Amino acid sequence: MRDRFPLLVLGGLLLAGVLGAFLVRGAQRGGFADPLSTFRAEPDGARALYLLAQESGLPVTRNMADLRLLSGHEALVLLAVEVQDSHEEDPDQTRLASDPDAGTDSEEAPHQGFNALRAQQLEDEEVERVLAHVRAGASLVYVPWGSRENALLDALGVKLDKADVTLPMRTLVPPLPTPYTLGVERVEAKVQAYLQLPEGAVTVLEDERLGFPVAAVIPAGAGRVLVVGAPELAMNPALARADNAQFWLSALGALGPGPFAFDEFHHGFTNERSIVDFARRYGLHFAVAQLLLGIVLWAGALKRFGRPQPPSESMRVGATDALFAMSRLYREGHHHAFAAGLISRGLTQQLAPVAGLPSHSTADAVAEGLRARGRQDLANGLLEVTHQSEAVQKDADLQALATSAAHLRERIHPAGTG
Repeated sequence: MRDRFPLLVLGGLLLAGVLGAFLVRGAQRGGFADPLSTFRAEPDGARALYLLAQESGLPVTRNMADLRLLSGHEALVLLAVEVQDSHEEDPDQTRLASDPDAGTDSEEAPHQGFNALRAQQLEDEEVERVLAHVRAGASLVYVPWGSRENALLDALGVKLDKADVTLPMRTLVPPLPTPYTLGVERVEAKVQAYLQLPEGAVTVLEDERLGFPVAAVIPAGAGRVLVVGAPELAMNPALARADNAQFWLSALGALGPGPFAFDEFHHGFTNERSIVDFARRYGLHFAVAQLLLGIVLWAGALKRFGRPQPPSESMRVGATDALFAMSRLYREGHHHAFAAGLISRGLTQQLAPVAGLPSHSTADAVAEGLRARGRQDLANGLLEVTHQSEAVQKDADLQALATSAAHLRERIHPAGTG
């Protein structure tokens, strides 16, 4: 164990350093959340959209619980929320349209820091509950990331066609006047996917040159679903271009009175409070440094530096005098049997942890446990000392018993010193 101690310390420090770097990176103000999260203030975040709706008088809130339990008629806003078992029906289309350096992984929504472990996908049960919520009269805004099909889009009858990533920023226009584009003449954004719509769907925005739908409203029961194939349209810098901000205000206002619940649960945020969540939001740099310092001090405390120092003369003489005084009491009082019992019980208590038993176990139980763990020598020695302690009647017998117990203790750790 001592030979491996430096390696263990080095591995622990390396692990602590990696976790600390993860924590510091994730604790950057506004940069700890995933893309299109309303907590993220970076260029690929959606914090500006949330604040725009809030300051414009629209009732907005953040949902930090799963979607299995929905009540009321609040409108849900799912921005770059992944759906379980998403798939690509035409892999060749995605491979040809994707950037050669990015590969097909660009279809997956990226995660930041610990969100890679905490972010969850929209499960099948949640999809069914969301669809039932919409069919009952609620509204839904869904901005998928990439062009892969999933259960939610399949239920709405919507298919996605991958947009060529080499195309520049697209100009999107309303094909016809609708309440969702009130006051909107043109919208500028990069498009990830064009929409194939079912019958009854209303195209809200389309590519000015290509004529392909980018945003549309699909009726579902008594409710409506706004699907947008351009996630960049919801990002912070995009709201300053053309009529992008007005589009969101008009679309959200036409979808209903609200409140509009922006889903953050599937971006890795919950109502549960923890040190990790606090660190990701505000940073615990000094706490991490203190933790690392404590680990270093603890590791140093386990290592002996230099040879063992002999006890002081007063302590050695005092211990020797106490031992002689105790032995004299036992000899003069003829308490040889009692002293032998103390030696036997002390040895049993010392061997009990080796056998995996509590210290108050009997000698027979400890011997049985030692045999089960392959220490037949210790088991036989313990039973021999126990039997020998029952026959002690004089000083010589007690000295022989103590000698046998000492020899047996030396064999507890054969690799170490006696």
